[in-house]
Amino acid sequence: MAEEVVLGFLEKNDEISDSGEFASERGIDHQELTNIIKSLHGFRFVNAQDIKRERWVLTEEGRTYAAAGSPEVQVFLAIPPEGISLEELQGVLHWFDVECSPWELKFLALTRKMDPAVFKIGRSQAIKNQWLEMGKQLVTRKGVDILDSTNLVFRLLRVETQFLGVKSEPELTWKSDEFAQRLRFHLITNCFVIGCGHVVLLAPFQVIGPKEIDALKQRKLIAPQTWKGYSVRKGPNYAPKRKKFATDLTRDNLQRFEEMPTNNFVESSFWNFDALFQPQQHPARDSHDTFFLQVPPTTKFLPEDYVERVKRVHEFGGYGSRGYEYDWKREEANKNLLRTHTTAVSSRMLYRLAQEGFAPKKYFSIDRVFRNEAVDRTHLAEFHQIEGLVCDRGLTLGDLIGVFNDFFTRLGMSKLKFKPAYNPYTEPSMEIFGYHEGLKKWVEIGNSGMFRPEMLLPMGLPEDVRVIAWGLSLERPTMILYGIDNIRDLFGHKVDLSLIKKNPLCRIGIE
Repeated sequence: MAEEVVLGFLEKNDEISDSGEFASERGIDHQELTNIIKSLHGFRFVNAQDIKRERWVLTEEGRTYAAAGSPEVQVFLAIPPEGISLEELQGVLHWFDVECSPWELKFLALTRKMDPAVFKIGRSQAIKNQWLEMGKQLVTRKGVDILDSTNLVFRLLRVETQFLGVKSEPELTWKSDEFAQRLRFHLITNCFVIGCGHVVLLAPFQVIGPKEIDALKQRKLIAPQTWKGYSVRKGPNYAPKRKKFATDLTRDNLQRFEEMPTNNFVESSFWNFDALFQPQQHPARDSHDTFFLQVPPTTKFLPEDYVERVKRVHEFGGYGSRGYEYDWKREEANKNLLRTHTTAVSSRMLYRLAQEGFAPKKYFSIDRVFRNEAVDRTHLAEFHQIEGLVCDRGLTLGDLIGVFNDFFTRLGMSKLKFKPAYNPYTEPSMEIFGYHEGLKKWVEIGNSGMFRPEMLLPMGLPEDVRVIAWGLSLERPTMILYGIDNIRDLFGHKVDLSLIKKNPLCRIGIE
């Protein structure tokens, strides 16, 4: 992961001088790296400094000349060593329907693939470079060697690298052995770490500087391109394994609980309700309380043998229960919905645990749930639920109360109250209340209980296994901890984003 690469590099080095070079050398997408750096900078794990790079890139016309050679070189090479006399052009005048002098037409005849516009540009530049001798009767070359600085820059810009600080050795060859030369080069661009300015040719010693670059820019063969990145150093909260540290800390605070997979907002009614021994006539399953999906309306995959056992216990009871004594309908269980609680995930995990062979487990999850209900100061239609459960032999309600006292004390909430309650899938059941100093009243922050045998035994768990479980709102305890009197200030479309900037990271229980 890019975050681990950055922090691991800074563990052994003082600085990442250029995020672009760093990403290129390690095959990391620079945008992904930028997002990671911003995140680490926000948490003060690193200090990131903006840097700006400007490089020259080829225009479409420039790319054409980079492939075929600059126009001036094309014209230079079109002239035979002995030159061209004007008399030789008389027989080819009728080949071209263009307004050119006889001298120009002979060139076009000898270089039939050359575009007339390219020829005009090349002739002008070749004369300007003093490569041609324009006589009254003859046009000849001046010497046999030329240094095509235009094409050299083109070739440097074409090298496949993210920056212009190229480390390679292009070979420039003009027409067999007539002019061939290997050039070592180092290219430095505007605001590069090394310096600013120009292309340095180390062999032969010659410089293509701002003057030559400006000439190509005026010809619209190259254009500037701005690139932004970061230089990165360690921050005051630097930790080489931040993510692992945070994960370990969370698990330690949750007493070595194992996190459950919660990456499915859409759930079937079977796992959300039926597997939890919740009857199909329960008010919570009404459309006024639950968001049902229209597309896709039903699930296609359920464990058939388990479904049959759940159906029987609903209709006829078992395991010491009379059941609900009604006609259980498969089509109702197949309906898809936005999960109303992450207890649906708990039911899946317990079923899997039973199939794999029971062993004592502690599970937790923190994720989003959905309720079709009115939004007010203490209620949201979309919020986060902290789900937890412990499954082992010999557990009691006292164990559950002990877990809550320890958990909320770690969060800084000592005023707790427990109240008997009813849940279809737990017995005994109890609600958890925390005292809100701002509202001056007790606020419900969660629900809990011991899962019923009618839920556990059809899964295949042993008869002596007990499961204590709870579901807590994430937003309500946060209201109490921060003295917030309106839950809509914490989550939803009305949240003031400036609060995020004003409030630092709260690391509860960490020295």
